[in-house]
Amino acid sequence: MGHLIFALDATASRQPTWDRASHIQAEMFTETAALGGLAIQMCYFRGFAEFHAAPWLTDGRELVRRMTAVTCLSGTTQIVRVLRHAVAEAAKTRINALVYVGDAMEENAETLAELAGQLGLLGVPAFVFQEGDEPVARRAFQQIARLTNGAYVSFDSASAKALRDLLKAVAIYAAGGRAALVDYARHAGGEVLRLTQQLRQQP
Repeated sequence: MGHLIFALDATASRQPTWDRASHIQAEMFTETAALGGLAIQMCYFRGFAEFHAAPWLTDGRELVRRMTAVTCLSGTTQIVRVLRHAVAEAAKTRINALVYVGDAMEENAETLAELAGQLGLLGVPAFVFQEGDEPVARRAFQQIARLTNGAYVSFDSASAKALRDLLKAVAIYAAGGRAALVDYARHAGGEVLRLTQQLRQQP
């Protein structure tokens, strides 16, 4: 069974994307059932230094229930805590992928790079999906993806389909590896092909 950490920025501006992602979660489990299944751990930050990590779940309905109970709150980004948590989890069990969805970065880029490097050494690729194209965040997110041998893709906040396809793609990768992702990319096309091409360039 694959293990995927699914982390989201839950600050106030993120509510529409959070709602969309909540409705996609059950599909991620469905897509990976034939590949051996998937366990997902949801993480998010919001408000003033508030960070949460849920238990590992294999039930899509329970994950959706937990996500829909969360309300986004104003605050600054805490991506450092996401990466530190992923490093700690990878020390305990095999993590096949980390997904991060966000739109901004308000932290020290060098600290993020150091933690991303640790994840890379632990064999945990980060798939960083940026809503919009804010340049400071873009540079930091691209570096995280590169240092972890993962991938970076930006998506339009109006495109629910793009986010759905990207999240499904990483779920399939976590459960079935590169071969399963390449097979999915053949018919998904679009952003999934961009993601797959980045992975092919990794060692």
